[in-house]
Amino acid sequence: MSIDRRKFLGAALASTATGLTLGASSMARAAVSKESFNLKMTNAYPPGAPFYVQGPGSPMDFCKKVSEMSGGRLNIQHFAAGELIPALEGFNAVSSGTVEMNAANAYFWAGNIPAAQYFTTVPFGMNTQGMNAWLYQGDGLKLWHEIYKEHGLIAFPMGNTGVQMTGWFRKPLETVKDLDGLKMRIPGLAGKVYSQLGVTVRLLPGGEIFPALERGVIDAAEFVGPYQDRRLGLHKAAKYYYTTGWHEPTNVTELLINLKTWESLPKDLQMIIQAAAQASVVESLSWSESVNSDALKDLVENEGVIAQPLPTPIVDRLREVTFDTLETMAAADPLTRKVHDSFMAFRKKHEEWASLSEEPFLKL
Repeated sequence: MSIDRRKFLGAALASTATGLTLGASSMARAAVSKESFNLKMTNAYPPGAPFYVQGPGSPMDFCKKVSEMSGGRLNIQHFAAGELIPALEGFNAVSSGTVEMNAANAYFWAGNIPAAQYFTTVPFGMNTQGMNAWLYQGDGLKLWHEIYKEHGLIAFPMGNTGVQMTGWFRKPLETVKDLDGLKMRIPGLAGKVYSQLGVTVRLLPGGEIFPALERGVIDAAEFVGPYQDRRLGLHKAAKYYYTTGWHEPTNVTELLINLKTWESLPKDLQMIIQAAAQASVVESLSWSESVNSDALKDLVENEGVIAQPLPTPIVDRLREVTFDTLETMAAADPLTRKVHDSFMAFRKKHEEWASLSEEPFLKL
């Protein structure tokens, strides 16, 4: 056999071996791509709750989106509060691997991570447009991941109510002194602010708010907005409904995922989760905007609710205490300082733009 012929056959055999290797690799990738995953998601909110559990852009809707987008390769079984674990045990359950996912709001975990509150809302902070910009285009999501990593977690935005109402009060508010001695259900940073003004703050799951307000265990309560609040029947226990949105100018739903579970998923399924979560943010916000107007009109015209803005002197005092509280909290914890500074720098930039874009339009 000639040398050239031997070279040709050697090259052909090598090429065939390479082809077989590549073919096997492609088959292996195809096999991996068909692997299916079955996960569990718990929720901080009770069964049947619109937005927080079911309906457009809800966690249950998110689970359905993921299943359909993945062709059934990723299936997430949803459990409302109390169906698998108590309402506010999601953080520990996902961190320990008891369940793989949880739907809630990051400010519920303030006892574990003070900085987590910034990823839900900040009093006198940014509106939904600004918050989304910070999370997706600023450092918000990056910081969220950085802080949660040491707890074995990763999180993404999965919903937004938009601006929320100040809340329901059994008696009218006229001056700052009316807050002193008040017992109020209010979560997050706003609770810290109210406590500085003499309010006794209670953190209650949604399903416990109405009975507490009706029995006088609390004097006031904040939940979400007209549609959600009417569903809980809060107007039957208190008639004074205040607004400004100072405490929650936006409100982000948190998709919490066990980090090991997340890292075990193929890249395409990770992308599907992120895309479905982003779709849920848009859909839940548009749903909230569409239902609140009619609900508020019904509450005022048919239920005798007195809806009005908080008196300006009260808002001014709340703003003053808010920024003192935020600065004190940031000074006490390096991680909180890092998140605080990023949030506030982005807030300043966004306000400068909004003052020339949105604000003039709203005054037309």
